Amino acid sequence: MLATIGVADAAALFADIPAAYRFPAYELPPALSESEILRELQALAEANADAGHVPCFRGAGAYNHFVPSVVRALTGRGEFATTYTPYQPEVSQGTLQAHFEYQSMLATLTGMDAANVSHYDGATAAAEAVIMALKVREGHAARVVLSPTLPPQYRAVIRTYLQGVPGEIVGEELPHGDLAALAAAVDENTACLLVANPDFLGRLYTPDEMRAPAEAVHAVGGLFAVGVDPISLGLFTPPGAYGADIVTGEGQCLGNELNFGGPYLGLFATRTQYVRKSAGRIVGETTDCQGRRGYVLTLSTREQHIRREKASSNICSNEALNALAAAIYLASMGASGLRRVAELCWHKAHYAADRLGSLPGFRVAPGRFFKEFVLHCPAPVAELNRRLRAEYGLLGGYAPGEDYPDLADAMLVCVTEMNPRAEIDRLADALAALTR
Repeated sequence: MLATIGVADAAALFADIPAAYRFPAYELPPALSESEILRELQALAEANADAGHVPCFRGAGAYNHFVPSVVRALTGRGEFATTYTPYQPEVSQGTLQAHFEYQSMLATLTGMDAANVSHYDGATAAAEAVIMALKVREGHAARVVLSPTLPPQYRAVIRTYLQGVPGEIVGEELPHGDLAALAAAVDENTACLLVANPDFLGRLYTPDEMRAPAEAVHAVGGLFAVGVDPISLGLFTPPGAYGADIVTGEGQCLGNELNFGGPYLGLFATRTQYVRKSAGRIVGETTDCQGRRGYVLTLSTREQHIRREKASSNICSNEALNALAAAIYLASMGASGLRRVAELCWHKAHYAADRLGSLPGFRVAPGRFFKEFVLHCPAPVAELNRRLRAEYGLLGGYAPGEDYPDLADAMLVCVTEMNPRAEIDRLADALAALTR
């Protein structure tokens, strides 16, 4: 290539960039053939301790779930993989219908009236829920109450979104898991109360427990937002049944791979009266002049469109291909299949908690949980995880101590349907040996 364009070496490609502004040092290896490059890249890839090669007990927002082959087969088709925003319904009926089906299934799953075609990830969806609540209560309330066990990354994104917005964020300083304290933090100036169920530490709350904070915020005219693990809704009561006005969540677990951190899928559903204040896009079903069924972008709240300065958000893209994967996953699994996945997660996680909690020096935190639980350990978690990986070929749980100092001795263990009993026993035996 260098000879073709008439330069002597790679350094000559950067001759027009002043030396002071060039990267201070770069060393390019000798040229390789395509097969040699592929071999080298494959060797680098094999160095990753990914969930496809190593038993994984780490979750904390990104989960190793089974992805049916039909998901990959359909999302890889050019009609879906290469499409952009379906502004022109005349040429986008397939994509629009897929989005409509996704919305319909998500609304049913969460017990809400309407859902949009996704946000960037769960953190963005949570931030948009707060922004929406502030717009609904604009001029009346500007206080946001956040549960301290909302994922730390979500809380950080919400704080970033609210920079420059009048109001205050409270609740993060409260004892984690104390819904009564959250309800007590609500006052007449509260626009939104946001709680995760199950929360970041795996704790699962009953509908009766969730109704108390819902009633507290509704009593002052605020909105109740709930962050969910959508897999859990295959087994447990949807938030719409216990007073949620907005439901958000991370949809990666619905047919999307771990992908080393993204792209992911932000779930967002709400009640009819708040739809026009929501962000993102909503696809609707209609009929044409000949009475034939068709699909269109019913609502699109971006500032580039007719909403202009009245736009509810400046979110300028979505995760439509990831939403399509979620729609295919939900359709292929069906209600019974999703329930079965949730049951497997529940039973396997509780088996793991029983095994690990019975080890000398280990203790499982009390309370209900779904597929993650806090395990207090008799040795430093970072060292345990290092040795689990190096000596036993296992990816241990997440260490929550950085975000929750009172859990410095704890490991957040995640178990899904992808962890057979033999892997759980391997983890138990390895932890026993490492702390003997």
